[in-house]
This record gives sequence, C-alpha cells and structure tokens, in this order.
Amino acid sequence: MAEQPVAVVVGVGPGLGFALAKRFAEAGMALAMAARHQERLDQLLAAHPLEHARSFGCDATDPAAVERLFAQVEQDLGTPEAVVFNAGAFEPGSILEIKPADLERCWRIGCLGGFLVGQAAARRMVAQGRGTILFTGATASLRGGASFANLAVPKFGLRALAQCMARELGPEGIHVAHVIIDGQIHSERYAHLEAQRGPESLLHPEAIAEMYYQLHRQPRSAWTLELDLRPWTEKF
Repeated sequence: MAEQPVAVVVGVGPGLGFALAKRFAEAGMALAMAARHQERLDQLLAAHPLEHARSFGCDATDPAAVERLFAQVEQDLGTPEAVVFNAGAFEPGSILEIKPADLERCWRIGCLGGFLVGQAAARRMVAQGRGTILFTGATASLRGGASFANLAVPKFGLRALAQCMARELGPEGIHVAHVIIDGQIHSERYAHLEAQRGPESLLHPEAIAEMYYQLHRQPRSAWTLELDLRPWTEKF
C-alpha cells in the first residue's frame, strides 16, 4: 500500500488555519497542525475531529523549534508533500508611536517564521524532487497603508521570500506560491458585515482553503506563483 501523503499547516487557529487543515485532511492526507500553543489545537481537534490529523506545538520564530517540528513530522508521518505557512501578527499603530520591539516581533512571526518553515520544508522536498510550499499574504503584501507598518513590513518580506524560493526551487520540482488575501475573512465576529453587504460578500475560509488545495494539485506545466483572492464586493 502506498504511503499516505503528508501535509503540514503552520499557524492554525479557528479560522483560516483550521479550514486549510480540514481541506488537506479531507483530501486523504496525513496532517500535521502546528501553532505556538498546542493546547488550543487540541481543543480545536476535540471540538472538530479530523481524520489522520495530529497537533504540534511550535514557535515558528525559533529555528530549533521549527527543525524539531519537521524532524518529528518526518519521523511520525513522512516527508511533507504540502506545507502551508499561515502564521502572522499585527498591531495597528502610527509610525510615530510604534515601538521597535513590536515591529520586530511582527516581522519575526510573519516573515522570519516563513523563511524558517519554508527552508525546513524545502530541504526535505528537494531530496524527493517534489512538493508544494504555500504562503499566506494579504493586501498589505502589495501596498502599505497608514498605521499598517507592523503588517506591511513582514508581508512585503514574505512575498519577496516566496518569489526567491519559487525561482530557485521550481527547477527542483517544488511549487512555491504566495496567496494574497484581499478582503475581510468571514467569521462569527464579522457575520453582521455579510448580512449588510449581501451573500458571500466576505471571504469564506472554506473557499480560500479550496484554492490552496488546488494550487497544490496544479500540474507542473502550469504553476501559479501568485494568486489573489477577494470577494465580489471588494474594490481593487
């Protein structure tokens, strides 16, 4: 019997992160869900069980922790064929008031974490000659807004990382793509906005997750580097 393909999603919370994990699990892949606080992942899985899914605690800004994560996944499940980096942090603030430590923290989570996860995934995928690495971006990946430096700076860097990796690793059989989430993601907190604007006027996590999975399934002759997703109401 062929080994079960493995997917890793780093940065799993109750919204998009869990929707991504669920979609890859539904595709029959062995799933590693990772986040800084493993107990929260365990609570998510207890409330919403996923077949062949395991939770892992990992600080994506810590090189040793990321290496431990991938080593454990490889030992327990196998070499990942799909890795999604979905971690990020954002604290709005005026450029006149942002503390250097806050900017650095957001950059470490949103950009350095992407580098560490992407590097650990790539090192293993190169050896098998195939794999998909996907990064979650945002509107702030393309333009910096007032009071959004803590988000735009790491997101710009993450986009650059994805471009560099795609050009280097494509010839090695590894598909790297960057997904721009341009709009508000639907959740219970923002359900009232959709009621005001109309059906599917917010990005639904399950719809986003489907696009990530389709990126993973793309044939090598027609790979996407960057995909932008937005609801029909979003101006761009």
